[in-house]
Amino acid sequence: MKNKRKKQLFITIAIILILIAVFCLIHFLNRTKMNSGYVNGNSAGNLYNGGLFCESNGTVFFSNPSDNHRLYSMNPDGSDMKKLSDDTVSYINADDHYVYYVRNNKSEDTNFSFLNFGTNSLCRINRNGGRVTILDDDPSLYAGLYGNYIYYIHYDKETASTLYRIKIDGTKKEQVSKFPYKTCSSNGQYMYFNGENDSHSLLQLDTADNSVATLYSCTCYEPTVINDTAYYMDGDNDYGLSTYSLSSGAANLIIPSRIDCYNVTGDYIYYQKNGEGAGIYRCLTNGSNEELLISGNYTALHTTSQCLYFYEYGNDSACYQMPLSGTGNDIGVFTPEKL
Repeated sequence: MKNKRKKQLFITIAIILILIAVFCLIHFLNRTKMNSGYVNGNSAGNLYNGGLFCESNGTVFFSNPSDNHRLYSMNPDGSDMKKLSDDTVSYINADDHYVYYVRNNKSEDTNFSFLNFGTNSLCRINRNGGRVTILDDDPSLYAGLYGNYIYYIHYDKETASTLYRIKIDGTKKEQVSKFPYKTCSSNGQYMYFNGENDSHSLLQLDTADNSVATLYSCTCYEPTVINDTAYYMDGDNDYGLSTYSLSSGAANLIIPSRIDCYNVTGDYIYYQKNGEGAGIYRCLTNGSNEELLISGNYTALHTTSQCLYFYEYGNDSACYQMPLSGTGNDIGVFTPEKL
């Protein structure tokens, strides 16, 4: 009788230990992998232009124009294409573990637009796809990764559009500012953006404590800070492109023509010129060696390590690509496979 009781007790203890082990394993597998430093999730130029392409650790995550802008991945040369999610996506960011994005799921017969609010939410998914984790189910826009936080424009009926942040595990959601600052330009822990309302100065936010400092009093729009240089559309010069040195304080107008959008990549600036001579141009980062790539009206200029991608203005399904090493003669339609 005693042996039988001992056996039953042993079995009970074994079952409890197995259940504890299974629970711990599930918790371990499902835990959010945090970043060890101030990782940034995409380039400023890509995020200002909708965040439809994002290259991270040799993989390009993108919004597939052939499949209702659902989330796909591929190599920089376009090979090894995979479908990761049925979500229609924009403002894509990535780190070593996850892909973050704003989803805007609409019906198949509704045009996708990365410029409009829809049934948006802020989401996270593993780099190889799988289950989607909703970080914030409220409408979101302009998401940017700063270490273990996503900063983004949040919308609700009470406060309208304001700047929020949330941890990548979905905790600690909070309002950072009552102004809807764009989160696109990042450099480690620092965010760079233009002021709203009466002031359009160049501002810097330190994500360590969310303090804001004015770097330069000007009328700037969509600044991109790379190393010591801030590039910005200059409202004091008909929205041409100017630069400002963070160290010396020197400002220069490098593209006098009015531009609609731009993307700084390596030694070059790609931009859409407005008005007479409209088209996509390329020049060196000091404004020299201007080169027309294609005439017409285009938008959403994105770059990866190998290609420039852009869309025909007003047509969300007409996407084009050009090798960064190429010229306007190398531009072709980007028609990725629908999987």
